[in-house]
Amino acid sequence: MQRVLVMGSSGSGKSTFARRLSEMTGIPTVSIDALFWKPGWVASNREEFGRRMTEVTQQPRWIMDGNYTKSAGELRRQLADTVIWFDLPRSTCMVGILTRIAKSYGKVRPEMAEGCPEKIDLEFFRYVWTYRRQQRPVLIEFFEGLRPDQSFVCFTRRTQADAYLGDLARKQNRASIH
Repeated sequence: MQRVLVMGSSGSGKSTFARRLSEMTGIPTVSIDALFWKPGWVASNREEFGRRMTEVTQQPRWIMDGNYTKSAGELRRQLADTVIWFDLPRSTCMVGILTRIAKSYGKVRPEMAEGCPEKIDLEFFRYVWTYRRQQRPVLIEFFEGLRPDQSFVCFTRRTQADAYLGDLARKQNRASIH
């Protein structure tokens, strides 16, 4: 595991998982949101964002947190050796974003760009509410392009992600003993 894509709906736990995986493996995280957004929640233009995405994919090791399949998506899919998909229910993701807002309102989260504090955004709520109908099919199509040599892991519950990290920790502990 050297280049990992962590994908799924907002509020699913992607960023927390990516951060924990990075802490365990030493592989640096790349927040795609931090590359896309500029201070004040200003979106990057397509060319600039594509250039940034292409640059970070050239690093030898990364854990990329986020979807953005249209910006260097093919390149990231080709370079990734592992793809982790949080395919969680709408209710879990909605509670996730509401909890995140309650904890972080007015503050910039670690995985966000500077100058982009957590806020209440009805358009964002709509995005998460409609994610399974509108965005999930896009990701399923994206995953169909994976090669047999790439690992694909799908979590349908957060407890599965916790168990995955627990198993990884146990394997690392066993390896350090030998």
